[in-house]
Parts: sequence; C-alpha cells; structure tokens
Amino acid sequence: MVLVACAIALACLVSVIQSAPLTCEELLRPLAQPDLRRLEGRWALVAGGLSHLPFLERFRQRDSASVTFYRNTTDSTTSYTPSVRLNNECLYSTYNITLEGDSFTYDGTDKSNLTAGFVHTSCGDCLLMLMNMESGRRQHFYLFSRRRQLEQEEMEEYKAQVGCLNMPPPAVMDPTKELCPEENATARRASSSSAAA
Repeated sequence: MVLVACAIALACLVSVIQSAPLTCEELLRPLAQPDLRRLEGRWALVAGGLSHLPFLERFRQRDSASVTFYRNTTDSTTSYTPSVRLNNECLYSTYNITLEGDSFTYDGTDKSNLTAGFVHTSCGDCLLMLMNMESGRRQHFYLFSRRRQLEQEEMEEYKAQVGCLNMPPPAVMDPTKELCPEENATARRASSSSAAA
C-alpha cells in the first residue's frame, strides 16, 4: 500500500515539474548554428513582434509575408528574399548573410548597428529570427513556419517569448491572405546584380 502511494506521489511530482512554465532564459535560448539545408526553401510569416510601436502599426498593415532561403554557397553563407504583400502589391528584396555561431550578420552592413540570430522554439517546422537594431534600442522578433497557421500551444509559446522581450503583443498574420509568388531565380539574380551596380 505504501509503495502504491509513493508511486502516485512520484507521478504527481513529475507531472508538476513537466508543466512548470519555462523561464525567459529558457524561452529565449539562442539556436546553435542552424543547418543551412534545413533553412532552404520558403517560410510563411506567422507573426511578428516589434518593440517600436509605430513600426508595429505599419507591420500590421501587411496582408502577408514570407521569406525564401536559397541554397547556400558555403557552410556559413546564404541568401534570402523576404516578400511582403501590401495593398495587393508584392515587394521583394534580397539579403546575403554570414552565420557566426548562433548569430548572423548581413553582408555589407555596419555590424555594430545590427545584430541578428535564431532563437530556439519547440515548434518543429518553425523559425524564429531576432534582430537587434540601433545597438539594441529596437528589436524585431519574427515567427516563420512552413505552415500558415500554428497550433494554440505553439502560439502561446511565441507570445511568452515576445513577453520576455518586453514587447507589446505581436501582430499575427491572417493565414487566409495570399502569399506573394516566389520570385524566380533569374529575376533575383538580375535584381542582385543591378543593386550591386
């Protein structure tokens, strides 16, 4: 009888420990250098947290957004193209980045003004990007996924992470709004070479 009572008490203790909320340090744990092959392809923007309220209000005006990572050229460099649908128009830009451990830098930018990295998430097909601008005075925290809509517990985790960054509640994208078509590789190369000229 005592053995049964001890087993029940132990099971209760384990369930309480497992359900304990994560600390902000655990929620904002940097992702070790990501596998660039896993990054490759298209990710839909699910939600965005921004610390600067005027930018958050502008961000809320987007109909949809996505980011496409391209096949990397080395183990530490790759490029990606964000696309934004705003007022039924698609806007594209392309960035080259270099991974440095758990963070990345944008090629050709002042590294003291912008730091960026990936943050760990329990969502298996999600990607979290945290950007610190103006020496950390402004932050952007983007949640991407291969899916357009996440489960409630996945969104709750993200909202808790946004709260840990002391940001206002995030803007959540409408999953019914159409994404921009992926920019084809020829157009991307042409825009990159014209930008370099």
